[in-house]
Amino acid sequence: MQHDPPPGLRALEARLAESLERLQEPATDWVPPTFAPDGSTALDVAILGAGMAGLAAGFALKRDGVLRVALFDPAPEGEEGPWATYARMRTLRSPKQLAGPALSLPDLTFRAWHEAQHGAAGFAALGKIPTLMWMDYLRWYRRVSGLDIRSGVAVTLIEPDDALFRLRLSDGATVFARYVVLATGRDGLGGPRLLPGFAPEWRGALWAHSADAVEFAALAGKHVVVIGAGASAFDNAAEALEAGCGRLTMLLRRAALPRVNSGKALEGRGIWHGWHDLPSEWRWRLALAVERRQTPPPHESVRRVAAHAHATLLTGAGIEAVARDGDALLLTTPRGKYRADFTILGTGFLQDAVLRPELAIIAGQIRLWRDAYAPPEAERDATLGLNPWLDDAFAFTERMPGTAPHLARLHCLNFAATLSHGKLTGDIPAISAGAQKLARGICARLLAADIVHHAARHAAFDEPEITGDEWPGVAL
Repeated sequence: MQHDPPPGLRALEARLAESLERLQEPATDWVPPTFAPDGSTALDVAILGAGMAGLAAGFALKRDGVLRVALFDPAPEGEEGPWATYARMRTLRSPKQLAGPALSLPDLTFRAWHEAQHGAAGFAALGKIPTLMWMDYLRWYRRVSGLDIRSGVAVTLIEPDDALFRLRLSDGATVFARYVVLATGRDGLGGPRLLPGFAPEWRGALWAHSADAVEFAALAGKHVVVIGAGASAFDNAAEALEAGCGRLTMLLRRAALPRVNSGKALEGRGIWHGWHDLPSEWRWRLALAVERRQTPPPHESVRRVAAHAHATLLTGAGIEAVARDGDALLLTTPRGKYRADFTILGTGFLQDAVLRPELAIIAGQIRLWRDAYAPPEAERDATLGLNPWLDDAFAFTERMPGTAPHLARLHCLNFAATLSHGKLTGDIPAISAGAQKLARGICARLLAADIVHHAARHAAFDEPEITGDEWPGVAL
């Protein structure tokens, strides 16, 4: 049940509506309808994912007059993205003042939303943004954007069909779309990175990935082992400790925790707007340098775990073997063997389109960085090579030229775009720049595809500007 917003939010929403009206947005619908084989009107754009990136992309397209847009998300309404599910940190990493997905509209920012309810003093007193509060902001963003969002519905298969894509949905329906955007988040072109030895049939009972649903209350009194030492590993460790686990051991392959978040040196508008135009070798080299230096967990996450005396961090303890030992796992490392009642893999995500069932028809057609760029031997990295080689509008490109032209209408607005485009597709600081760049690219392609229609419309245009009676006594 939806409740009326409080007075402060009503006033903010009125200002936002007034700003959009002054900008004459959403723009007039300028895209001619396309009819699908079943007689329905095809979507101009289907967006897979209704989290932050999907919302920003959908609203950017709407503002530019691309109005037949729908977002599909398997999550229930209000639970899209990681914020209310597996993002188990207490607060965001990003500073509270960032514009985020506001698309250059001051009244659409988190700050405006927060101040409308708590005043300027309340915002000044706020530290980092609580994660669930950010989710509440995105729920508000969803409502005021007025987008067509189909919650609880996943796209299970994307089939190229002439100038359209046929999308098979989890509810048994089929829709057609001219363009498709994958706004599918951190694991958007792959899935969780798993380790050898962790049998799938043990998943849930003996181990889980940090992105899985974990019943932390059931871990009370048990020995929990967390593999990895990034942000998600520490956040899951903290959840287990706070749920009353009897003992917590973190196993880190490296000799020490990384301390410097070198990715911060690659932020700023010049990086956002110019990354894709950098030579391939520089994009690869910089991305590889960030990968090799690794990103440390936030200090708040480390302190959250360190506050518990029964938590232990072991470095130089990569997993060498995994075996089942009754109702536990026996983990072998260079530091010894550890019997874990439950193990959580904080091992991140792997970008590999072959892992995505909805891309089963298309995955093998996609050009990857390993197909397009050969780094020097010292800079080789098989994982980076799996990232897709994207064009300037985030669209996939063909592994074999001329064999899959539909890829120019399939766009990657998720983490897998980072090597090609920089941090435009998932990080809060740059998501507006990414969404607006995507919208401009799709608009350009829609215009080119429909140019015959627009030329015919121009040829038939006969609205008179001069009626003939403007200058009395002179024949006009």
